[in-house]
Amino acid sequence: MMKKNRSLMCCSSSSSILTVLTEDLLIRVVLKLNESDDLKNLRLVCKEFLRIESIQRKKIRVYRRESLAGLLGKYRSLESVDFSAYPAFDSAAVAALVFISGSLKKLVLCRANRVRSAELEAVVRCCPCLEEIDLSYCCSVGDREASALSGAKGLRDLKLVKCLGVTDVGLAKIAVGCVSLERLSLKWCLEITDLGIELLVKKCSNLKLLDVSYLKVTRRSFGAISSLKKLEDLSMVACPFLDDEGLHFFKNGDNSLQKIDVTRCDNVSSSGLLSVVEGHSSLQQISASYYFNDLMEPLVSKVAGLKDFSCIKLDTACVSTSVLRAIGLSCNNLSEIGLIKCEGVTDKGIKELVSGLGNLKTLDLTCCSAITDAALTAIAESCKKLTCIKLESCEFITEKGLSQLGSCSLLEEVDLTDCIGVNDNGLKYLSKCSELLCLKLGLCLNISDKGLCHIGNSCKKLTELDLYRCTGISDDGLMAISTGCKKLKKLNLCYCLQISDGGLKYVSTLEKLCDLELRRLTKVSSAGIVAVAAGCKSLVELDLKRCYNINDTGVWALTQYSPNLRQINLSYCSISDMGLRMVMANMKCLQDAKLVHLTQVSVEGFEMALRASCERLKKVKLLKSLKHLLSKELLMMLQSGGCKVRWVDKDFLFG
Repeated sequence: MMKKNRSLMCCSSSSSILTVLTEDLLIRVVLKLNESDDLKNLRLVCKEFLRIESIQRKKIRVYRRESLAGLLGKYRSLESVDFSAYPAFDSAAVAALVFISGSLKKLVLCRANRVRSAELEAVVRCCPCLEEIDLSYCCSVGDREASALSGAKGLRDLKLVKCLGVTDVGLAKIAVGCVSLERLSLKWCLEITDLGIELLVKKCSNLKLLDVSYLKVTRRSFGAISSLKKLEDLSMVACPFLDDEGLHFFKNGDNSLQKIDVTRCDNVSSSGLLSVVEGHSSLQQISASYYFNDLMEPLVSKVAGLKDFSCIKLDTACVSTSVLRAIGLSCNNLSEIGLIKCEGVTDKGIKELVSGLGNLKTLDLTCCSAITDAALTAIAESCKKLTCIKLESCEFITEKGLSQLGSCSLLEEVDLTDCIGVNDNGLKYLSKCSELLCLKLGLCLNISDKGLCHIGNSCKKLTELDLYRCTGISDDGLMAISTGCKKLKKLNLCYCLQISDGGLKYVSTLEKLCDLELRRLTKVSSAGIVAVAAGCKSLVELDLKRCYNINDTGVWALTQYSPNLRQINLSYCSISDMGLRMVMANMKCLQDAKLVHLTQVSVEGFEMALRASCERLKKVKLLKSLKHLLSKELLMMLQSGGCKVRWVDKDFLFG
């Protein structure tokens, strides 16, 4: 009786508090919640919190057809809707947008299936406030769809990455209709030529960001682009006809350029970049990675005069100690520097570089194989604000260097992949970095469960852990990680051969886990997968390739408990026709399936499973031998639905 009265008093107290707080205050409370789980729990407290959350929610990502209308009808203030994981953007999806037509500003259709002109025209018509549309990797999008977009007069941000059907005609339609454009990505739109770019520049004078990466445009285009007075961010990655003469157009400084990316441009040298630097005192970032083999000190000295310069990426360039010294002395505001595979990087050079870079936050030394612990000592002493360091394949790094790195208390990301000198003591020192979010230890063969215990005990904020081919790790190590790192979202255990079902039972306690890689765990059976499926209900990606003991029981559990799974690799698993049919028919969010060497699945089994999922699938990987055995009708259904079939020709190799 007393318990019942106490419960009633609590309910009454909660109700009275809610009546005192105004709607504005309640909305401010909701806005303080960043975690999706917290928001979900809030909705379950009472109807008033549910109502408040629906009022303030501004963005949503939809997965299933059956829930779309209900969600958009419930959240009437949405400004951004993401359809990238939705089965197909069809007339039903457009009809549901009517609920939020007055508030919708951003529409994400990246990798969406069946994006057609009729649907885009309808969206543009009913959503007058649209400012941003993302059609990246919708390879079937062409000039008709571009023409449909031209009706969005208020469009400011448009992404057309790898829209292979868009030509100068479609770009002209957009340029004439969407004169308010400020950000446009045409990366991989290979049919666009100088004609389209010149017209774009004439009509869209407000452009601030432009990406023409991989386009085969010539100096005509670069000359036109240089006249965009408001341009701040320009990407020209792998433009085959970009050379120093093309960059000389920017020497006059007719625009507001802050960022330029000429990565993989074979014909660009220091001379061309020097022209850009001389004309733009507001430049903040230069990316000149790959094929940029000469880094002259005159360029560095010019960069030194840029007061806001904060980022430089010189991957694969030849850099000397004197150049690194010049950067360190002159570019005191640098917050990020990339030196991936750079020749000439030594301990002395790194010491000279970082001595004056007290504001450095990100340092990428991937494959700078000559550096040792001495470099890490210099980095730790000089770069107290460091949040990210990448040291992949730096084989001379040992526990001595990590003992120094452990003093960088702000570190959030550390990549030690293939650093063979890393051991358990090194992880003990590194565990002092309690802010760590991402730790990559792939191919570190000298770490064991003991090292993972240090990480589990101290790195409570960890969200990503990569243990690829860490053969010294066993179930005990997973117990330590699963107990201490409850925020883990991504875990790679591929080829950790000691892991068994017992280890996966520990993993199953990680409720936020969404990406799990378990490739070739030969001691794992369906029992372990059942535990993971039941516990990790947030799973989105799962790799079970070469887990030979996984059978229908394991995949049945996935169909029951993992409703959000979008990507799965079942290659070499021991599932039957029934198991494959369960996966493909019942996983309503599944979009990417790798189904190679399923020796217990018949041709009929593949046929039925693929028919059951062809409307949702975006990618599927199959043995080439099936190409002539599956029905032509099925293959046409997959193609018409926008599914890309990758046919592979490989022998069954056990191991």
